[in-house]
Parts: sequence; structure tokens; C-alpha cells
Amino acid sequence: MIAKFKSIINCNRPVLVDFYADWCGPCKQMPAILKQVKAELKENVKIIKVDVDRNPNIASKYQIRSIPTLMLFKEGELKWSGMGVRPAHEVKSIVERFL
Repeated sequence: MIAKFKSIINCNRPVLVDFYADWCGPCKQMPAILKQVKAELKENVKIIKVDVDRNPNIASKYQIRSIPTLMLFKEGELKWSGMGVRPAHEVKSIVERFL
């Protein structure tokens, strides 16, 4: 799974990763926020979700200690990371810095 994840984040456009778990209350707010970000940035960003319970190796490799955690990658390199629920306009402005 880590190999597949690495191939996804090696994209030349920004890749926003939402680390979450099904049991996490605040995580349930993220899909609507990320949908809004995607609607505004369209093909300029790729957004993926990673369930930390189903992908413990990825969560461990990226030292996910709190969820939700957002990470922004470009060409395989971590550009930004933030914990907790963030408003759509904040997430969008962060992604736009790396377009």
C-alpha cells in the first residue's frame, strides 16, 4: 500500500491527503470541506483520503498522531501539514501556494 501511496503523491500537481478514521467525529466534517476545495480548484489538485485504521503503515510513516490531519504533497515532497478541521478557504489558500 505504501508503494501505491508514494506513486499517488509523486504527482506534479498538489496532492492533498486527508488522514481520518471512521470513528472520528471531527473527521466527518472534512468531506464537505474537501468537496468545496475540489469544486473551486478543480483539476489543479488531487484529493485522497487515507483511513489510518486500514493503513497503519502509512499513518506510522508520516507520524500521524491526531486526526483529522491534512498533508499536502507535490512531486512526493511534503509541502504542508495541519491537524484538526480547517475551513475550506484556508485549505484552498494553502493549496494555491503550491500550484
